Amino acid sequence: MLNFYDFEVFDYDWMVVNINPIERTRTSIINDSEKLKRYFEDHKNEIWIGYNNRRYDQYILKAILLDMDPAEVNRWIIKENKGGWQYSSLFNKITMINFDTMLRTDTGLKTLEAFMGNDIRETSVPFDIGRKLTPEELAETEKYCTHDVEQTIEVFLARKAEFDAAMGLVKIFNLPLSYMGKTGAQRVAKILGGKGQKFNDEFEFPIVPTLKLSKYKYVADWYRNPKNHNYKAKQDVIIAEVPHRFKWGGAHGAIRRYYGEGIYVMADVTAYYPSLQLRYKFGYRNMNNPENFEKIHGENLRFKALGDKTARLPYKIADNAISGQLKDQFSPLFDPRENNAICVNGQLLLVDLIEKLEPYIELIQSNTDGILFKMPVRYKNVEAWYNIIDDVVWGWENRTGMRMGFDIFTKVFQKDVNNYLLVGLGGKTKTKGAYTKSLSKVDFDLPIINKAMVDYMVHSTPIEKTVRDCNELKMFQKVFKLSGKYWRVWHNGKYYLEKCYRVFASKNTKDTYLGKLKSKGATIEKFGNCPDHCFIDNGNINGKEVPDSLDKQWYIDLTKERLRQYGVAIT
Repeated sequence: MLNFYDFEVFDYDWMVVNINPIERTRTSIINDSEKLKRYFEDHKNEIWIGYNNRRYDQYILKAILLDMDPAEVNRWIIKENKGGWQYSSLFNKITMINFDTMLRTDTGLKTLEAFMGNDIRETSVPFDIGRKLTPEELAETEKYCTHDVEQTIEVFLARKAEFDAAMGLVKIFNLPLSYMGKTGAQRVAKILGGKGQKFNDEFEFPIVPTLKLSKYKYVADWYRNPKNHNYKAKQDVIIAEVPHRFKWGGAHGAIRRYYGEGIYVMADVTAYYPSLQLRYKFGYRNMNNPENFEKIHGENLRFKALGDKTARLPYKIADNAISGQLKDQFSPLFDPRENNAICVNGQLLLVDLIEKLEPYIELIQSNTDGILFKMPVRYKNVEAWYNIIDDVVWGWENRTGMRMGFDIFTKVFQKDVNNYLLVGLGGKTKTKGAYTKSLSKVDFDLPIINKAMVDYMVHSTPIEKTVRDCNELKMFQKVFKLSGKYWRVWHNGKYYLEKCYRVFASKNTKDTYLGKLKSKGATIEKFGNCPDHCFIDNGNINGKEVPDSLDKQWYIDLTKERLRQYGVAIT
């Protein structure tokens, strides 16, 4: 059973709205701690789902159940920015199963609501009102709170894979259901039996004996030099005629603003970091249950080979999370030497591969777990060239214990190592970066720009056609969120209290940009990437068509500017 909830807390009032989609019930509780206690007793074995409830709502709930003042806990968390768990050890007496739909990269529920095209207008009742709310104010706040719970359900459904993966791990490894309320990192640490042992050998990591460098041996030597044993150190070098930067957390190299056509190969190491861990037993010394890591990694690869995305998901998420735990000082798996061993050897083994391939390729980029290269024009037979590449990679695989997959592409658009689009036969694409990524319901910012860029790159569709043929207002939205560092938003000569805004480029030159200021009378700063002239629509825009005032030329110009960053000469 799932119970979605959200609290609103004022100095002299509080309320919670609970929606149980299984029972098809909605329960509002306002300033009635006894009613809340009865409700909790009836639903305490359910999973309580909220947005940011791991940090906030669960502690408000526990405070009321313990007859504490929720306003004091609210101030502790919001005003003083302290962890709710720090307020009172008595909170530990109340056991509840929480699941938080908020991701670490989110900027707030309102931003996600804006992406979904929903109404993001906020209540007119200020949270620092400093007195008892009137019946009318309570009714408005209840409506606002209900809306937030409904939106949390929408976000949950859009991200249900995260919930399913967490539940999958709980079931597979027989964890207590309470671990649904833990972070993914905490679940992984429990499964692997993190010892919490401390070490003092951070830079004494091994270089794997399977590494065979000659031309670029100096890259490995740099990591061995004690002068470079600090995490700000970096080395900038040229590898296969491409500028590279090597740091302790990873290495990247790419030809910037590159566009080209021909035969390209993207060679990716399959589950690179976990494969390194398994092959060389990195991280094992702080695991009580390394066999669980081996099961996770093995099942991840098995289900990938079978093409079963659903069964693979919990294993994939866990497999990819483990190496990061080795660098997390709050994790019982914390072992920075082993993390350095994975990152450094991962980089060096890829340099090893590039060194062996260099006589036969034109390198375009190298990243954390793979390389992109082109067949040189001197080769006339694709099959013969591919066989040479395959033989070199096969030798590297046998020596290192890694496995590599190949994808063939015919066009490359590359801004830098973190932003590219590759086009293969039949229009197959591989993308990385915000400008060309596939958007989702809860990640829908300037979607017309992404569509226009991808349509141009893949199908040569003119930018003007894509933009001018689209009449869905939501496709043109740009969402801005005011951070806590700022006092107010400014637009068209007025100050606004709300935090989140959905804006559109405007033909009306009397419309200003969207600005922000840190205090009254301070300099007004323009939001980045905001049109010089824009209008705001914070209502529900789903199904709404573009008005005549929308400046489509602004979107055309921005698309062309972004394409130029990918090496495309377009006017």
